[in-house]
Amino acid sequence: MKRILFPTDFSDAATNAFLHALEFAKIVQGELVLLHTFDLPVFDNQFFPENYMVIYESVELSQFEMFKEEIPKLRAIAEQHNLDKIRMTHRLMDGNLIYNINKSIKDDKIDYVVMGTDGASGWSEFFSGTNTGNVLGDVDVPMLCIPVDAKFKKTKTIGFTTRFRTKDKKALKNTLKLAKLANAVVKCLYVKTSKSDVDKEIVKKWEQDFENEPIEFFIINSDEVKETILDFILYQEIDILTMVTYKRSFFKDLFHSSLTKKFANNFDIPILAIPMEE
Repeated sequence: MKRILFPTDFSDAATNAFLHALEFAKIVQGELVLLHTFDLPVFDNQFFPENYMVIYESVELSQFEMFKEEIPKLRAIAEQHNLDKIRMTHRLMDGNLIYNINKSIKDDKIDYVVMGTDGASGWSEFFSGTNTGNVLGDVDVPMLCIPVDAKFKKTKTIGFTTRFRTKDKKALKNTLKLAKLANAVVKCLYVKTSKSDVDKEIVKKWEQDFENEPIEFFIINSDEVKETILDFILYQEIDILTMVTYKRSFFKDLFHSSLTKKFANNFDIPILAIPMEE
């Protein structure tokens, strides 16, 4: 059974993503591990020699109480959508969000991560910052990222962006497995820029290799890559966009660059990031 990590700060973005996580678990016949992390305050114990531990214990207790209050709300969402049969376990951890996600991935043998993104409560660390890029480079499981405005709908069409690299083919095969479980089709996009160097024979070979699969290939000539992807999502009615992330720089640009703010504001479908080594 697949194990899906769902980090939550109980925000609106996280709550919206929870339904996506449940439905994704249903597709892959998996279970959810709900993770809530919090930061303990930093105090100099020489100024609080007597009640130093009391302060920490009170913070931990308050977080635990909040956790207990929020979990029934999530279970109610599962019941409302007839998804309450999906197994859920819980983890409450103090410390850095990304560190704890990585730790849970290893300790709980996680296969996927599903998370909501809205740039608040530390979530922006996934896509920006000076030190977190290296941390994310160590995450070797696919991540389904749910923008706050992404409303759940049945997955019928999965988009897949590629540059026809050898390792992209492995990610595409994994995407096809998900598509078959969801009874969906895959639409594979290659944006051919003026600097593209992909040989026509490579494209033809890919089409031959996948000719018996539920997939359609699209080759679009354009130097406006992000805008082309957005048009592709709109006109091909893409429900989930899958991307092979070698350095994750695309996501940093997509969500936080001022040059792509307009693009990001219109990007309201789930994104499945499949990490690959260069």
